Amino acid sequence: MSGGTRWRRFAAMMVPATVVAGGIVLGMANGAIAASFAVSGQTFKVGASKLEGNGFKQYGGLVQEKNGTQHPVAVSEIADAKLYDLCQSVNASIPGVPIVLTINAGGGGKPATATNLLIDMESLEGDATFQNIQIGRDANDLNPTKGQPGAFGQSADSVTITKLEQVARSTSAGVFTLNGLKLKVNVGKDAKECF
Repeated sequence: MSGGTRWRRFAAMMVPATVVAGGIVLGMANGAIAASFAVSGQTFKVGASKLEGNGFKQYGGLVQEKNGTQHPVAVSEIADAKLYDLCQSVNASIPGVPIVLTINAGGGGKPATATNLLIDMESLEGDATFQNIQIGRDANDLNPTKGQPGAFGQSADSVTITKLEQVARSTSAGVFTLNGLKLKVNVGKDAKECF
């Protein structure tokens, strides 16, 4: 199955090495976990100096493009989140012309905020601290709609991640407030992603 290497790297980083994520891989292989909308087929990067979140849940999933191509992802749910110095970038280059779209927000001590945040990610790096974490939960107990019964999941009362660097397939939220929003199309030598 494609994407297996990325998943193993993710699992090794997010949980102790003794935890086996076979249930997630099995659920993804069976197509049991589906995204709620078709994804673009392109990843994007999200960086932040710090993310603070309450009500953290995580389990495996699949997202699908309109053409049927599927991508395994790690699904993270956060009930409410604050993101400091948020940067999002999408590489939109065309042959011979580097182009990167960037969105910046949450600077100056006024973080971007999100409620019911749902992230389908391929990779995540940073320094993480979890409060009251429970590792090895049944994914279906965390999300009866998206979580496959018997598949691996984890949850925590809260999570703090500093020096966040994330590659994602999709993000959705009930409310996403971008304080100090700056959107820019960067061309040529200025076409640099968040990280």
